[in-house]
Amino acid sequence: MATYKYATVPANGERIGYAGGELKVPDRPIIPFIEGDGTGADIWRASVRVFDAAVKKAFGGKRQIAWMEVLAGEKAFTATKDWLPQETVDALQEFRVSIKGPLTTPVGGGIRSLNVTLRQVLDLYACIRPVRYFEGVGSPMKEPGQLDITVFRENTEDVYAGIEWKAGSPEADKLRAFIKNELGKDLREHSAIGIKPMSEFGSKRLVRMAIQYALKHNLPSVTMVHKGNIMKFTEGAFRDWGYEVGREFGDQVVAEADLGKAGAGARADAVVLKDRIADSMFQQLLLRPSEYSVLATPNLNGDYLSDAAAAQVGGLGIAPGGNVGDGVAVFEATHGTAPKYANLDRINPGSVILSGVMMFEYLGWEEAGTLIVRGLENAIASKHVTYDLARQMPGAVEVSTSGFGDQIIKGMDG
Repeated sequence: MATYKYATVPANGERIGYAGGELKVPDRPIIPFIEGDGTGADIWRASVRVFDAAVKKAFGGKRQIAWMEVLAGEKAFTATKDWLPQETVDALQEFRVSIKGPLTTPVGGGIRSLNVTLRQVLDLYACIRPVRYFEGVGSPMKEPGQLDITVFRENTEDVYAGIEWKAGSPEADKLRAFIKNELGKDLREHSAIGIKPMSEFGSKRLVRMAIQYALKHNLPSVTMVHKGNIMKFTEGAFRDWGYEVGREFGDQVVAEADLGKAGAGARADAVVLKDRIADSMFQQLLLRPSEYSVLATPNLNGDYLSDAAAAQVGGLGIAPGGNVGDGVAVFEATHGTAPKYANLDRINPGSVILSGVMMFEYLGWEEAGTLIVRGLENAIASKHVTYDLARQMPGAVEVSTSGFGDQIIKGMDG
């Protein structure tokens, strides 16, 4: 067990265990949380009240979360001069399940993305992003309710691996010379160079998790999204490795091409494994969204697609996310820090709150998650919502971050 200088381990909580590929969740699990930068403090205050209210209502006091604050981002730097203290990483590993708000990442320089760092050092290889529509939310689509997907995005490889060198640097020049002299490929002088690693191991475990999810939730298909027509040995390999994984499941999974040969109704009981070219997939989600239920993607494709899909159903304000590995998970807001709204009690807490729903489902506490979803649906139906939703909903009453949390808690009663 790690020792903690800046965090306090709750005396009344218990650690979550992991054995035989399953979590062992006590009635008072210790859950670390990272408040987040910018609007993170406002969002967390509202979210934690919703979480605690849902657990209390669902389990009548028999279960309770022992919250443990750990530091990352600006709050950590102020206290420790370190953006991501090692003890925070240790806590997320030791206590297994955690939740976080948005963290600052400068563009073009400064610190590396803390989110990417956490995913890599904890080997949280799947970024899971469910995207669905809540009735009444403003949307640019005519029928936003047709989109109901879960994106499984590979989280540790691809261009996000952070293997890149600045144009004109000695490293970039050395690599350019090696590529030209040893491999026979020419690059322009003064090129910035990045490397895109995609492994069989990383690709297969991601697709495997997506298929297992589809089977568990009785979903009809898993679609691998790739740019294998151009990047044949990276994204094309992702596709090929994915089909190899599909064959591991025997009669439970059937490739789309094989299904077509056998007739449309021949394997209605199996998960259909498909693949689509990435640019085409954007069009598919707009024009034929009901044909897709689970997407399995390399890192960059999944980043683009999950945000674009969220825009179809009302935006990132109500888009949850989770970073999941084997026995360790960090659930998180999918939007940025929005510093201009910090401490104004104005921002939508829905992304963190719905990430909490994912967390409860991961813990096996589905009853609490169901109550939160009901509360959010009723809050939106009442049209008492934060400004981002109110401006898209005629007749809505704008409420604060904390006020929206109140509405969700009230909505749990139906």
